[in-house]
Amino acid sequence: MTPTTPTTPAPKLRLQNVTKTFLAPRTGQQTLAVADVNLDIQAGEFVCIVGPSGCGKSTVLNMIAGLDKPSTGSIEKDGMAITGPGADRGVMFQDYALMPWQTVQDNVGFGLRHGTPGKPFTPAEREDRIRHFVDLVGLKGSEKKYPHQLSGGMRQRVALARLLANGPDVLLMDEPLGALDAQTRLILQLELLQIWGETAPREQRKTAVFITHDIEEAVFLGDQVVVMSSHPGRVRAVLPIDLPRPRGESARGSARFAQLTDQIWGLIRDEAYRAIGGQSVAKPVEPHAVV
Repeated sequence: MTPTTPTTPAPKLRLQNVTKTFLAPRTGQQTLAVADVNLDIQAGEFVCIVGPSGCGKSTVLNMIAGLDKPSTGSIEKDGMAITGPGADRGVMFQDYALMPWQTVQDNVGFGLRHGTPGKPFTPAEREDRIRHFVDLVGLKGSEKKYPHQLSGGMRQRVALARLLANGPDVLLMDEPLGALDAQTRLILQLELLQIWGETAPREQRKTAVFITHDIEEAVFLGDQVVVMSSHPGRVRAVLPIDLPRPRGESARGSARFAQLTDQIWGLIRDEAYRAIGGQSVAKPVEPHAVV
């Protein structure tokens, strides 16, 4: 983790000594899920979090979203403590979380029409904004369709359009592409980077935190990859991804891409095998450049 210096801007998100313990309501047994997590995320960064199953990735995301509170430690956005959910932080889940009785345009516009995000806009401006984001994710012509009439990739585009339409400052995405087939997933990775604005100056981009089990996905998308260990979840390493942007398909075939994915897999291999009841077949590779 890079310390803040006079030449380093204050982080958009800061997690300091964050610990989360869950209490089983029937037995009273305590489970330490996340321990002593320290992490700074700068404005406009795309940060991916990877780690073995059960390492607390989603728990960290939920605490940033304000859906859970740390047992100890603090989480700040722009220097202010996060104490609960807010419209400044938008969350996108793996299972789409679309309302099946609502059309595409109604799902995208729900927050604008019925929640805090729509208050700054007139009714006409809200409808223009809905159309803009439906078009942005390539769903023009499908505005009147219902979720059951859409493919998995189209449903995830609806969820992404809804997230963006609400105008959050921070995008929090919990394995949003995990349920898609391999080809659709690769396509949406490219589209996500374009929509996020990787060709724009960093100050014009949203800050994104992206949870994934897919190491190659993390390397392709991220400015940094946070590697977590489990039992309890801790930050094992934060690796800068020094691949140039914008990233096209050719990035996946580069020697540096392969080096980074191998490095991350080396950090989590043993725990990943243990998580599924197996044994590692090789010793983890030590990281070459950990910040």
